[in-house]
Amino acid sequence: MISRSPCRLNSGVKLYQFPSSPRCLKVRAVAYELGVELELTTVNIFRGESRSPAFEALNPNGLVPVLVEGDFVLWESNAILTYLASTHRHPSLLSTDARERADVDRWLHWESAHLDPAISKVAFERIVKPMTKQAPIDHAGAGQATRDFKAYCRVLDASLSDKEYIANRLSVADFALACILNCAEMVGLAMRDFPRTEAWLRRILARESVKRVLAESRTTIAEMYRSRV
Repeated sequence: MISRSPCRLNSGVKLYQFPSSPRCLKVRAVAYELGVELELTTVNIFRGESRSPAFEALNPNGLVPVLVEGDFVLWESNAILTYLASTHRHPSLLSTDARERADVDRWLHWESAHLDPAISKVAFERIVKPMTKQAPIDHAGAGQATRDFKAYCRVLDASLSDKEYIANRLSVADFALACILNCAEMVGLAMRDFPRTEAWLRRILARESVKRVLAESRTTIAEMYRSRV
């Protein structure tokens, strides 16, 4: 059963999510950074709740996160990030300058098209399959994804040679990349060979918004595990 969080004020902005998903974590981190309190509804993807008729009426792809504000329904995590940043501009996490916005969009597209799939492949083979007893494990595929991850980290590290943030100033792109890279560390993908990326990641993970969402995620997952939800 899809469960609602009792600890969120009803702000009129609902988020259907799974607490450990990096795609959901980045949305929540941006919301917290912007001061937006979300009404959270947990969709247990391991119990097939994202494939229920009720949820697929919101997102026919059967994936989280999904944001609902009144009669407006929005899926795709990076689209949700830019929507929140466009409608809540204090602090500003998305420039109105066309070229600066294009730079942010470039990194959001890169994250979803390249970095996220590589990390997700490794996580699926190393963590999800053993946990759910799915077989066989695609060791070759995980190996290729690991090599891809390193190649993408080289791109990111080079881009940070003269910048504090991904797109010159703090933006939604930093949260999108940081949340998926935090997941990478959890599945054994090290960044010690990429010192600029590692230093940047530590700065973003130290932000109160990100620390809050990661702490909440750990607590919620622990509660779900104890109750075997």
